[in-house]
Amino acid sequence: MEWHVTDAESLAIIDSEIGDHVFSPAEYEIVRRVIYATADFEYKSLIRFSERALQAGAAALATRTTIVVDVPMVQVSITCDIQTTFANPVYCSMDTPTRPQKEKTRAAWGIETLAKRYPEGLFIVGQAQTALTTLTDLIEAEEIRPALVIATPPGFINIDAAKERLRDSLVPNITIDSRKGGALVAAAIVDGLVDLAWQSYGQAR
Repeated sequence: MEWHVTDAESLAIIDSEIGDHVFSPAEYEIVRRVIYATADFEYKSLIRFSERALQAGAAALATRTTIVVDVPMVQVSITCDIQTTFANPVYCSMDTPTRPQKEKTRAAWGIETLAKRYPEGLFIVGQAQTALTTLTDLIEAEEIRPALVIATPPGFINIDAAKERLRDSLVPNITIDSRKGGALVAAAIVDGLVDLAWQSYGQAR
């Protein structure tokens, strides 16, 4: 992320107002990016990191693992940072040609197609809860083993169940424990993760 003095000032305000927390320094960097993007301090208590999620995500970025996203807004939001650092391929489920189907949404069919093509990819589901449900089904069926899943889709129906199933899997994941979320939140998480990975691996490139 390209920083301006106002960005630094805003982050300093977040640091002064956030209070006590239990996050590691790397996790805190992700949390403050989400709060900065949303101006919502409630995310401090909503973001969930599985064990070694950030390490797995940073390593996947550094090895140019393919990134699969659910909607164009996420793709557009992260592509600049990705291309100016590790240059991972980024594919969007909504842009993936699939046969017309009635049983699933376009995002769900697209992410299933891409997941089977890139079973060890880094998956970002920021908006489409049907895509997350499909992805979780594939994980439970042991058809895919993603390097990391970032899941932040908002919703009212069955979304908590899908996130809980993801957390119960052995796949590294970052989720939002709430109805809240969205593509903006997913992009903020990726933004922070890319910066952390670049600090760890970028100098060696």
